[in-house]
Amino acid sequence: MKNLNLYQKIFNMSYKVAIIGATGAVGNKLLSTLIERNFPLKELYLLASNRSEGKQLKFKNRKFIVQSIEKFDFKDVDIAFFSAGSSVSAKYAKEAEKKNCYVIDNTSHFRMDKNIPLIVPEVNHSELGKMRGKIISNPNCSTIQMLVALRPIHNINRIKKIIVSTYQSVSGAGQQAMNELTNQSKAIIEEKELRIENFPKQIAFNVIPQIDVFMDNGYTKEEMKMVNETKKILDHSIEVNATCVRVPSYISHAESVYIELENDIDLTSLENALNNGEGVIYSSSDYHTPLDSTGQDAVYVSRLRRDLKKENAFNLWIVSDNLLIVAALNSVQIGEALIKKKMV
Repeated sequence: MKNLNLYQKIFNMSYKVAIIGATGAVGNKLLSTLIERNFPLKELYLLASNRSEGKQLKFKNRKFIVQSIEKFDFKDVDIAFFSAGSSVSAKYAKEAEKKNCYVIDNTSHFRMDKNIPLIVPEVNHSELGKMRGKIISNPNCSTIQMLVALRPIHNINRIKKIIVSTYQSVSGAGQQAMNELTNQSKAIIEEKELRIENFPKQIAFNVIPQIDVFMDNGYTKEEMKMVNETKKILDHSIEVNATCVRVPSYISHAESVYIELENDIDLTSLENALNNGEGVIYSSSDYHTPLDSTGQDAVYVSRLRRDLKKENAFNLWIVSDNLLIVAALNSVQIGEALIKKKMV
């Protein structure tokens, strides 16, 4: 890996990394992203629950044995990527932090903790320099792709209001949810009994306007994540309203977004901002579908247009690979930011 040698030369060292939840869908994406980004690894530890202990996973043509997190000591780890669910992070993240290990947590457990930074590197990496501990939270998948797209606009004309409707693939609910879509689709085609296990209603050939549980205010937990995380990351004063929908596709999320700006602005200025936005690919002549973004490490923006009545309001369409850019890539980019800032 010629680029790996260059990367190690730049930083003059390499790092001991652990992946918690290595056998899951996001864990697999983390592994491939570490390779694609030429992350400077010295040692790699793959961790999961007791039932996955002893499994073998390949990384750079080498086999690694999955270890149980319950028996693992983080004392020799520099950076740990947690992606095994909130309960696992709640139990082990602080333990890793006590061993002087940086924790990049991909669950919701620490996201709204006022003492823990919620980071999208393209948006607010400067917050890393203000952190008190060693735990960093990775935002919700739909929040990340929306804010990567909106940050370039917010930089030139403050966003006052966001109304977003998401169309989220089943991979956001994990591997078992992906299997359920396959099994339900097959059952319907073969006219066999259909089983509902991971979703509140049938997902095959259907859409479900519910992701996570309902809150007392009538919004779902997923919708409130987008509201609260956007305020914490981008601007506390922004009004945010979200409707999150699960759709019967496997990978990549889409979002229809309405924004109101502080001042009116011409479309060309917004297009220029998007064209220069970090991590953004903008098209004015065509639109992108979730399939177009699958396997790609960018947030795709298209269908930018003025609102029909409000002068300072616009609509746009955003898609990205939720497993790659949203879960895995954002986490790895946080790790890279720690290295560049010489914090680890």
